[in-house]
Amino acid sequence: MITVHHLENSRSQRVLWLLEELEQPYVVQRYARDPKTSLAPPELLAVHPLGKSPVISDGDLTIAETGAIVEYLVDKAGGRLRPAPGTAEHRRYTYWLHFAEGSAMPPLVMALVFRRIKSTRMPFFAKPIARAIADKVLGNFVMPNIERQLDFMESELASRPWFAGSEFSAADVMMSFPLEAASTRAGLQTRCPRLAAWLARIHERPAYRRALERGGPFSLLG
Repeated sequence: MITVHHLENSRSQRVLWLLEELEQPYVVQRYARDPKTSLAPPELLAVHPLGKSPVISDGDLTIAETGAIVEYLVDKAGGRLRPAPGTAEHRRYTYWLHFAEGSAMPPLVMALVFRRIKSTRMPFFAKPIARAIADKVLGNFVMPNIERQLDFMESELASRPWFAGSEFSAADVMMSFPLEAASTRAGLQTRCPRLAAWLARIHERPAYRRALERGGPFSLLG
């Protein structure tokens, strides 16, 4: 039986959703974030040396990193939610599977960090300097990068409803987290109607809703 070590409001929500889509049995081990730091609790260090989520256990196996978990679960389910090898859909599937964390998430994380710097308590004389630096990085680098990526993703969905093609795939599961983050941090809803419609479609999927019931309320930090 697969155990999902599920940290609240984290990337592990995607793992629950994928398991529901694949109709695979699993159990959820929940972990709460530290109320002061919002970081993962030390109990996760007993599961994996990095002490982060998502992590799954399957018998003697412990697998971390969302992309690796997705590939493992899709293989375990016999290739469901993965386009046939050698097709254009499969090439797009592979691209978006890796784009989600390799390209999309880093600037979104930077946006979260620099916005927190602006609101963090600090000596009064340091605050204007910190805010000025944060505004400069956000305005000159982070947000233009995010906007360029959103425009690219928006254009990709002009010719198909899902990231790999005409059919929903595990690549859409991977893309959900950065686009949920962009929805709250980068004005996706008003800037990108196709991406907003894509988010609405995934939110209506029965498996997505079941995953929320299993994992508990989900909202992104920041």
